[in-house]
Amino acid sequence: MSPPTRDWNQRYVEQNTPWDSGAPSDQLQRILKEQSIAPLRMLEIGCGTGTNAIFLAQQGFDVTAVDVSPLAIEQAQAKAQAADVRVDFRVVDLLQTGAVDELMADGPYMFIFDRGVYHCLRRENLDGFLANMERLAAPGATYVLLAGNANDRKREEEGPPQVHAHELAEELLPLFELVELRECRFSGVVIEGEPVDPLAWAAVMRRRDA
Repeated sequence: MSPPTRDWNQRYVEQNTPWDSGAPSDQLQRILKEQSIAPLRMLEIGCGTGTNAIFLAQQGFDVTAVDVSPLAIEQAQAKAQAADVRVDFRVVDLLQTGAVDELMADGPYMFIFDRGVYHCLRRENLDGFLANMERLAAPGATYVLLAGNANDRKREEEGPPQVHAHELAEELLPLFELVELRECRFSGVVIEGEPVDPLAWAAVMRRRDA
């Protein structure tokens, strides 16, 4: 079952959002450059208040960005308007059956960015998440994800949900081919007023042919 929308929304009400760094992901920027990903129609899942979606739109990408929190989407829309960029922000629960129907009007996407969605939803309903990802990612699409790394010596309570490399492979490789898996750090994370740099995985994957 999906976590209730009100739980995630309340995090934004309380401004208890350590993942919301306010700066574009350094790993996203690195991967765009190293993988030579040119601007195209794309989807960001778990966009929060829109920092990465706005950055991508500024680089020329045609961005649709979704989050389960209505307040996060409201704040993202305001930020995009202030930045004078166009992003199609929508409230979508990626664990709900049929939730992605509205995202498919123009077909599946060739590029999907995920900063911290997979590592949360895999514990709630991995099959439901993968079923929607199978529809959203076109054959040959690039899927870039950042996830908490279980090699971190810090307790999970002090950072994001953690996943082992072998778990990531077992769960995602039936649908995607692995292009790159690299250890890195989440940047710009603040927990209880203290800056932290949790260990992460940066994965680049390619959707297998249907």
